[in-house]
Amino acid sequence: MGEKIVRIGGGAGYWGDTPSGPRQLVRQGNIDYLILDYLAEITMSILAKAKAKDPQAGYATDFITLVMKPLLREIAEKRIKVIANAGGVNLPACRHALEALAQEAGVRLRIGTVEGDDLLPRAGELAAESIREMFTGAPFPAKPMSINAYLGAFPIAAALDAGADVVLTGRCVDSALVAGPLIHEFGWGPQDYDKLAAAGLAGHLLECGAQATGGNFTDWEDVVDDWPTMGFPIAEVRADGSFVVTKPEGTGGCVSPLSVGEQMLYEIGDPAAYVLPDVICDFTGVRLRQIGPDRVEVTGVRGLPPTDTYKVCATYPDGFGTVGTLVLAGRDAVAKAQRYGEAILAKVRNSLEEAGLPPLSDSAIQLVGAESLYGPYAQPAARTLREVTLRVAVHHPSPAGIEVFSKEFMGAALAMSTGRTGLAPGRPKASPIVRLFSFLYPKKNVPVEVRVDGEALTVQHLVGGGGRVPTSRPGDEEESYPLGESEPVPLVYLAVARSGDKGNHANIGVIARRPEYLPWIRAALTPAAVRARFAHFITGKVERFDLPGIHGLNFLLHDTLGGGGVASLHLDPQAKTYAQLLLDMPIPVPPAMARLAQEERSHFTFKHQGERNV
Repeated sequence: MGEKIVRIGGGAGYWGDTPSGPRQLVRQGNIDYLILDYLAEITMSILAKAKAKDPQAGYATDFITLVMKPLLREIAEKRIKVIANAGGVNLPACRHALEALAQEAGVRLRIGTVEGDDLLPRAGELAAESIREMFTGAPFPAKPMSINAYLGAFPIAAALDAGADVVLTGRCVDSALVAGPLIHEFGWGPQDYDKLAAAGLAGHLLECGAQATGGNFTDWEDVVDDWPTMGFPIAEVRADGSFVVTKPEGTGGCVSPLSVGEQMLYEIGDPAAYVLPDVICDFTGVRLRQIGPDRVEVTGVRGLPPTDTYKVCATYPDGFGTVGTLVLAGRDAVAKAQRYGEAILAKVRNSLEEAGLPPLSDSAIQLVGAESLYGPYAQPAARTLREVTLRVAVHHPSPAGIEVFSKEFMGAALAMSTGRTGLAPGRPKASPIVRLFSFLYPKKNVPVEVRVDGEALTVQHLVGGGGRVPTSRPGDEEESYPLGESEPVPLVYLAVARSGDKGNHANIGVIARRPEYLPWIRAALTPAAVRARFAHFITGKVERFDLPGIHGLNFLLHDTLGGGGVASLHLDPQAKTYAQLLLDMPIPVPPAMARLAQEERSHFTFKHQGERNV
C-alpha cells in the first residue's frame, strides 16, 4: 500500500458563496472530506440580528438548502464526511434542520456537534469580570447580542473518532474545519506542534474557497476566461504534515505559488505568531514549490505551544444606519455630486434640530467612480468624469433620525442638481448597527461538549495551553536605496498582493514576482510610506513583517476601517481593495530592472488581450 494521503476540499469561503463549489468537489474532486466555512465577524453580527427576530434563525441556511439537500445522497454514497461551522449562533436549529433533511431523504446520517462556544448565557458573569476590549480597552457592552469563543480542532476530531458523518460547529477558528479531520486521520496529539501548524496553514488556504485557486488574484488576466468554471481548492495532506494544494481536473483557475501565497497572507498579522487555539504557527519559513500543473507543495511551517486563552468575539447594538445612493451625470458631475451630498447632510442637520432629535452620530460622502478610495492619490482625470455615483452613509441613535435622513435624501430630487437618477428603488431604510467586541478568555473557563446523535461524549485533550505568543520584531527598520540611477514602476509590475480585514484593522500581504525585486520593494514600502498611502483612512500605526520563505512582506494597518464590518461608514469596510490601491504605488528600481518588469508585464497583458480578441 502507498503512503496515506487525506484529500480535503474547501467548498465555501463565506455565507453566500456559490453552490457550484461543493457540487464540483463532491462530483469531481475525489475528496475524503468536504469543509464549508460560513462564518466571519460580519456574518456573526448578521446571524445575531436574524436570531433576534426569529428564534429558529441564526444559522447558515445555505448549508441546508444549497449544499446538503441537493448533494446528500451523493455525499453518503461516496462516504464523504462533511465539516461545517454552519451552526452560527444557533447550532441546535441547524442540527434539527439537517436531521429533518436526512430523514426526508431516507439517509442514515450520524451528526456530531461541537458545543460550548456560545457564551451569551454567561453575559452577566462576564460583565462582572470587568473584561476590556483587547484592542481598544473599551468596557464590556451592556447589551451583547452574541458572545462566541473561537474553539479549536480537537473537539471536531473527537466527533469524528466517535463515528460522526457530519460535524457541525458554531464559532471555531476557520482552519479547525481542516485540522480536525487531520488529527482524526493521523492520530496527531496536542504536542505535535509542527504538524498542527501545518494543518492550520492547510485550513487557512482552504477556508476562503476559490481565493487559493485564482479567485481574487492580482493577475486576474491569467484566469479571467475561467471565471465561470473556477475550481475550488483541495489539500492532499500526508502524515508528516506536508501537503499539496490542487483543484479538481477540468476546472478553471490556477494553483501557483503566487495564488497560494496571496491566500496565505490573507487576513493575518505577525506571520511568525499566527495564533490558533491548538498551536501558534510560524509562517516565515514556508516554501511554496510548483511540482506540476495546478499543484503547489507547501512545506516549512513551524509550530509552538498554544496559549491558555481563547479569543472571544461579542457583538452588540449601537444605534442605526443607512446608505443613500444615486447617479449624477453630465458636465461637472463630480463637483455636483459632492455638493449634493453636502447639501443633503446640511438639510438633515436642520431637520433633526427642528424635530428635537439628536444630531447624526456619524456621516460620510463617497463618490464612487471618482476614485474616492485613492484619496489624495486619485488621478486628476477622476475629477472630470461625466458620470458618478453619490453614496451618503449615516448613523443615528434612533430609527427616527434615520427616517429624517431618508426623507430628505429622497425629497431633494426636484430641489437640487439636474442630471440625477435613482440607483436603488424606494427610500433608504434604517438598519441596526452591530459592533464587534473582542477579548481573550481562559480556556479552562469555557467547557466544550461534543455530541454525536445527541449523546454527549467523554473526550480528552480538547484544549491546550501554557504557551506564550512570541514577540518577533516587526521588519520596520528603514532601508536606503543603493546608490545609482533609478526609474519608477508600479508595484504591480514587481509584486502581487492581497488584503483583508481583522475587526478594525487591515492587512496587506505583498509577494515579489522575482526574489531580486524584494530589496527594492522593501526599501520603498516602509511602514511610514504605507501609512502615508492610506492616510485618508488610517488612524493607527503600520507594522511590517518579513516572510523570507516566499520573498514577501505583510503590513498590518491598525485602526483603519472605521469600526469595520456593518459598523463602518467606509466604502470598503473590509479592506478588500487595499492591495489594489497599494499596487498602484510607484517603486524606484534600477533601469535594467524596470525594463525587465515592464517587458514581462507588457507580454503578459498583450497575450491575454490577444486571446480575448481572437
